[in-house]
Amino acid sequence: MRLFDKPFRWAIVFGLTLAVFSAFVLLDAFVIPRVGTAVIPAAAADADPSVAGDTADAVITATSYTDENVSITIDTVYVYDTMVYVADIRVSDASYLKTALAKGLYGRNIKETTSDMAEDNEAIFAVNGDYYGFRDDGYVIRNGVLYRAVSGGNEDLVIDSEGNFTIIDESEVSAQALLSAGAWQVLSFGPALVNGGEITVSADSEVDKSASSNPRTAIGQVSALHYIVIVSDGRSDESEGLSLLELAELFENYGCAVAYNLDGGGSATMWFNGEVVNVPTNGRSYGERKVSDIVYF
Repeated sequence: MRLFDKPFRWAIVFGLTLAVFSAFVLLDAFVIPRVGTAVIPAAAADADPSVAGDTADAVITATSYTDENVSITIDTVYVYDTMVYVADIRVSDASYLKTALAKGLYGRNIKETTSDMAEDNEAIFAVNGDYYGFRDDGYVIRNGVLYRAVSGGNEDLVIDSEGNFTIIDESEVSAQALLSAGAWQVLSFGPALVNGGEITVSADSEVDKSASSNPRTAIGQVSALHYIVIVSDGRSDESEGLSLLELAELFENYGCAVAYNLDGGGSATMWFNGEVVNVPTNGRSYGERKVSDIVYF
């Protein structure tokens, strides 16, 4: 029987069709940009309580920034065989804690580096966010606008209009209820590291499919309008990376009442005053990964 006889033709056609479909699924999931729309495009854009800041009188050094509304100090420490960057941030108003989407758009596979988003939004300080665009579920509320209300049963960080942090379970409350209650930002990655001043992870805790020691990005609240942001290096000879428990212990040591893990690994990036502070890497190459969103001041 020849290769192109009828039974073989059907097998070839089926194989080619399957290959094309598989390629499209992969491209749609990871490459093809797809712009979405807000579930509730609330008048939050108009209600943004941003306070216009004047940085002309700011005092700026390589590791600090101070003006009448924002104070940022960055320390570098070497713990757990890892280089760790700790930002102590105090603001006069919750409106200085913001989030931004890549290219200013919500959707799938819309990505930019943390640096580009920070510069586009005139940030002083920024870190990568929860990379919402990598998943189809998990609540997304940014600057008071509800973009995604699909529950993935995740443990989320809610930041209210006063700048206070709360940990919620998506299976117990809807995104609409959170928005109605005044949620300003909802980040969906996790897990929570500290809640009520107590560590909420163990030595066995880890993000799904992730190694036990990694580059990390996380954010915590000490008290009203006082925050700690930690980014660690990892996956290199110089820096092993942190476990979730080690990360939680750092936040506890800095006095955080609530702390939450954001997207890490190759995404982990801290940017300050025009420069990347840490050494982003995926373990194979160095440089910033393009991501969906940032948290910035």
